[in-house]
Amino acid sequence: MGAESFGQTLRRLRLRAGMSIRDLARLASCGKSYISDLEHGRGTPSLAVATALDRALGAGGELVALVPSVPMWRAPMGTLDGQFTADDEERLVLAARRPSRLDLVAVAHLRHQVHQLDDRYVSEPSTALLADAGQYLAQVRFLSTHAPSGRVRRELSAVEAEAATLMSQLVWDASQRRDHATAHLYLDQALRAARQCCDPVAEGLALLRKTIVVLYGEQNPRTALTLAQQTAETTTHASEVLRALALLHMAEAHAMLGAQAACEAALAEAETCFGRVDSTDAAIDLFSFSQFGRMAGSCYLFLQDHRRAQSLLEDTARALDDQSKAQAIVLGNLALTAIRQGNLGDAAARLHQAIDVIEVNWGGGGLNIVFGASRELRSWPAVPVVQDVQDRLLSLMTMR
Repeated sequence: MGAESFGQTLRRLRLRAGMSIRDLARLASCGKSYISDLEHGRGTPSLAVATALDRALGAGGELVALVPSVPMWRAPMGTLDGQFTADDEERLVLAARRPSRLDLVAVAHLRHQVHQLDDRYVSEPSTALLADAGQYLAQVRFLSTHAPSGRVRRELSAVEAEAATLMSQLVWDASQRRDHATAHLYLDQALRAARQCCDPVAEGLALLRKTIVVLYGEQNPRTALTLAQQTAETTTHASEVLRALALLHMAEAHAMLGAQAACEAALAEAETCFGRVDSTDAAIDLFSFSQFGRMAGSCYLFLQDHRRAQSLLEDTARALDDQSKAQAIVLGNLALTAIRQGNLGDAAARLHQAIDVIEVNWGGGGLNIVFGASRELRSWPAVPVVQDVQDRLLSLMTMR
C-alpha cells in the first residue's frame, strides 16, 4: 500500500478528531467546498492553507510535510489572515537554541517576517528596515547550517533567497543607488540559494534586481540587456509577471542605447505578457498596474520623445497616489519631460510633488531623478519657481 496523499491524510485526521468539514472549515478559515476538494484530491494546498489545517487538527506538522515545495513569491506560509501566534514565535526561539528541532512551521514564521519587511519597503525608508532584514538573513544562515532535514533546508534556502534579495534592495536604496558592490554580493547569495532549492521565480527575481543595479546604478545598458534577457529566459515558464518586468527593462536598455525599434518591440511583448497574468502567477505580488506606463514613459524620455513620455507618465501619475517610491519616480520623470519642453512652472510643480513623497519614503530612485532634474534647472537660476525648488531641495537635505 502506497503512502497517503494530502487529501487522504486530511480526511483521516479530520475523522479522528471527530470534526465535520463544516467544523474544520470554521477553525481553519477555509471554504467547505475547498476542503472537500482537497480531501478528494482536487487541487494542491499552499503551505499557508496546510499550516492552518494542521493547526486546527493538532496534526503536529503532518499535513505541512505533505505539501510540495512552492516558489518563494507565493503566499506566505502562515494562517490565512497572515497572523501568527505566540506559539509560532516560540517555535522559532526554540529553534535558535536547538536548531535540530527546527520544523516547517518555524520556517514559515521566519519567512512571514521577511514578507512583512518586503511589504513595508514600498513606502518606508530603507534605513528603517535594514537592521531587521540583516537579522533575519543571519538567522536563516545559522539555521541552514543545522537544519534537520532536506525539506526544511530547501524551505530555508527559499527564505534565504528572498531575504538576501530584499537586503540587496535595501542596501542599494539606502545608499541612494551608489553601493553597487554590496548589492551584487547579496544578489549573488540569493542566486545560490534560489538554485539550491530549484526555484526559477526566486532566481529570476535576483537576476532582475541585478539588471536594475546595472541599468540604473552602473549605467551600463549593454550588460543590463544581457541580464534582462537571462531573466526573461529563466522565468519563461515560471511567471508572466517576472518575464514582463524583464522585458520592460530590456526595453529601457534599448532606449538608453537609442534603439527605438528594439525598445518598442520589447514594450509590446511585455504588454502581451501582462495581458496573460492571472492571480495564480507565482510573482503576482510584484505586479502593479503602474509598471508599464512608468517604464514606457521612461523609455520615451531616453528616446527624446518628450510628448509621448509625458502622456504615458501623466496617465500613470493620475492612477498612482500612494506615496510610494514608484510614485516619486513617476513625478520626477514628469518634471524632466516638462523641463525639456521648456515648461518650468509645470516642472517645478511636479518636483514639489515628488519631494512631498520622498519626505515620506526616502526612495533612492526618486531622489536621484529629482536631483538630476534640479541640475537641468540650473540653466534658469533667476526664475523664481526654480529658486523655490532649489531651496526646497536644500531643506530636504537638512532633514536627512
